[in-house]
Amino acid sequence: MPSAMLSKTKYLNGLQCFKLLWIYTNQPESIPQPDAATQNRFDQGHLAGELAKKLFPGGIDIPQDDFIGNISRTKELLKQRKTLFEAGVLTGKLYSRADILNPVNEDEWDIIEVKSSTEVKDINIQDVSFQKFCREKDGLKIRKCFLAHINNKYVKNGEINPEELFTIEDITEEVISASEGITDRIISMFDVISSPVCPEMSISTHCSDPYDCPLSANCRQGLPEHNVFTLYRGGKKGFDLYNSGILSITDIPSDYDLSDKQLIQCSCVVGGEPHIEKNELMQFLASLEYPLYYLDFETFSTVVPMFDGTRPYQNIPFQFSLHVQDMPGSSLQHHWFLADGPGDPRPGLLSQLHKSIGEFGSVIVYNQSFEKGILREMGEALQEYTRWSQSVIDRIVDLYAPFRSFCYYHPSQKGSASIKKVLPALTGSGYEDLAIAKGDDASLVFLDMTYSELTDEECLEIRNNLLAYCGLDTEGMVRIVEQLYKLI
Repeated sequence: MPSAMLSKTKYLNGLQCFKLLWIYTNQPESIPQPDAATQNRFDQGHLAGELAKKLFPGGIDIPQDDFIGNISRTKELLKQRKTLFEAGVLTGKLYSRADILNPVNEDEWDIIEVKSSTEVKDINIQDVSFQKFCREKDGLKIRKCFLAHINNKYVKNGEINPEELFTIEDITEEVISASEGITDRIISMFDVISSPVCPEMSISTHCSDPYDCPLSANCRQGLPEHNVFTLYRGGKKGFDLYNSGILSITDIPSDYDLSDKQLIQCSCVVGGEPHIEKNELMQFLASLEYPLYYLDFETFSTVVPMFDGTRPYQNIPFQFSLHVQDMPGSSLQHHWFLADGPGDPRPGLLSQLHKSIGEFGSVIVYNQSFEKGILREMGEALQEYTRWSQSVIDRIVDLYAPFRSFCYYHPSQKGSASIKKVLPALTGSGYEDLAIAKGDDASLVFLDMTYSELTDEECLEIRNNLLAYCGLDTEGMVRIVEQLYKLI
């Protein structure tokens, strides 16, 4: 596709940031390749698009790999007035491709955009408004515009039913409203594209709206380590401070309106020492009942549910790690489960967990809403475990709580209370030496290991890496509690 053209992707980039638009057009090699999680989101969107085609039997799929061929083939097929998938149009210097073009009445067409999200978003409206503009400029009569998105209430029961998996919403009025001023916006974007100089753009909320900008790290180069964007739940405050010329937390005026936790963070950065509330930590530790069961799940989720009784994007646990400590300072026992094979992992996982957790003692997790949700959903799906899973939920203690409350805060946490920040802050060691260091990566490599054609050696390496990662999540909680005891 010639760089001087304005495609739908470029138009959406331009709505977010002119700098992103210019670099995407003139220096595309400067844009980092998407990480594994982002690529997976793209893949999920492609899968949703393929399934949505089944809503229109008899539709014609136009090949996408040949730019000119796609446009020529679209022109030929429009005359046949059949449903078209991936129909491209080039009108002047504007190019767009529609997921689905559906003929209606005598000479009109509907645009159906397919998204793997579970709701209509503003960026979807802008997306379709550009498509509509291009189609009408090329002489096509557009009757209505629709968005086909995922119905998150759909429950799989046998073969996937696309008519139930998708919700199709009429967005015509919203698209018409969003189309106001589109000609002026397009003219401005062509001015940006043709400029020999990349426009300067200030760091602002647009850097993560509607998507995290791939240039964000580049734009924030040179900021101090403890910059105002690391302020705990800083949000708009970070941008206000930055726009007023304040870059570092240490330079925030003493009379600036900060929350109690933000004040603690600033004090720690200035003093270089952690903040410790011993009485509160003592109360937390006193609430723990031995034996302690340190529990962590790893899960995956897919746009299309894989197992009967599951919904789109439902978290499916495939692994757990459980470290057990009978009394303070005693040796650890480690129990674990990692699914092996493509079947539903939940029955085997829950059976093993049931054998591993005793009837008494605190079950310690980090950020309890996640683990409680997993246990509750498994108990609902496997009803022989319903009462037991609820009994485990009732015993859960959230290790996240004292850090979320800033009973302990170290300046190296940089405004975060996640275990990835707390563990090294308290113990000096973390996840940096592991092949897998994030939950998103764990779920993706598990799916690769289970559903891709990998060698036995590759699968073994992945299994070992998954065991190491999930094991550190629970062993790390043990080490955190040990350090809290030392602090009081």
